[in-house]
Amino acid sequence: MTSSRPAPNDAPAQLAQLNVATLLHPVDDPRIAPFVEMLDPVNAAADGAPGFVWRLVEDGAADATGLRPAGPDVIVNLSVWESQDALWQFAYRSGHLEAMRRRREWFARHVEAHLVLWWVPAGHRPTVAEALERLAHLRAHGPSPRAFTFASAHSAAEARSVTG
Repeated sequence: MTSSRPAPNDAPAQLAQLNVATLLHPVDDPRIAPFVEMLDPVNAAADGAPGFVWRLVEDGAADATGLRPAGPDVIVNLSVWESQDALWQFAYRSGHLEAMRRRREWFARHVEAHLVLWWVPAGHRPTVAEALERLAHLRAHGPSPRAFTFASAHSAAEARSVTG
């Protein structure tokens, strides 16, 4: 089990991200099939992307779409990256962008935050509960060094000064 203690001020940090999406139809519905068909190639691209560290997968599966910790129609994506730039490059400069462009075909529009970023000590693998707590914090308090977005980014040093 990975420790959840704050890293020392000079320890390297990595960026964790959680993205939640509410399905418009069940994942086995033909209207969701184009999204499901993108999963393996997009996940493979993430796994091979510069700066990728780790992503949540369901036991015995290739992805986390079978997990429903945020509700029966909500899928989660939880991953860790070496830097914010590495995650941004993957999200907006790879085949992942096509999935983002088509997201309204498969997912409901969120009225509150659906993506949260936060810094973790290198080697830490966040739990789903930890990730959902960060999302709840962002929704309740807005962006801060504890929980932020691409548009409201905070550095690892800022996060350490708040928690450590």
